[in-house]
Amino acid sequence: MSTSNPGFVPPDWAFEFHGHRCPFMPLGFRMGQLALAALGAKREPDHALHVITELGEGHPQTCLMDGIQVATGATFGKTLIEKTFWGKLAATFWYPGKTAVRFALKPTFLDRFGSQEFFAYRKRGVEPSAIPVEVTQAAIDWTLSLADEEIFAVSAPPGFAYVPPKGSFNKSACTACGEYVFERYVRMRDGKPYCIPCSGYKK
Repeated sequence: MSTSNPGFVPPDWAFEFHGHRCPFMPLGFRMGQLALAALGAKREPDHALHVITELGEGHPQTCLMDGIQVATGATFGKTLIEKTFWGKLAATFWYPGKTAVRFALKPTFLDRFGSQEFFAYRKRGVEPSAIPVEVTQAAIDWTLSLADEEIFAVSAPPGFAYVPPKGSFNKSACTACGEYVFERYVRMRDGKPYCIPCSGYKK
């Protein structure tokens, strides 16, 4: 594939992990790579980097999150990425000792992006895997032809603060079901430990 920014093309395994080819997973990959460069950080092997995405649910652009995870190593399994459920196409990237950086897709970019034939299929309810490959690839290639500043608004979010939760291996057996629950999620009732579902508490 010939593009002006081949370095932003996710590896093939990223598309396999994501499950289909689409333009938003690659956009998340590009966002993640640029965020690492802005922070002076490398792909996260352990638990330092944290990403707060402003995405929600019920809108297809959430594919961004898989691209971010692939690029940064801030994965759901390592509890390094979360959603605010604000329904916005943005994410803040935090690394210890660095100034957090927020990347958002520009409205001007999204307005232009929406004219791609790919979205005509999606608005008709066609799943990405059923869209002709050449249509999907044209949308991906178009994003790759653009300069970073045409796509992303980058800022240092004012007043942003993040405190990583303290890790713990401590756990207790639930009095009701007998299953182990880690201490952060233990709920006490009548002086006895319970898991959240058995405790009767909402949270």
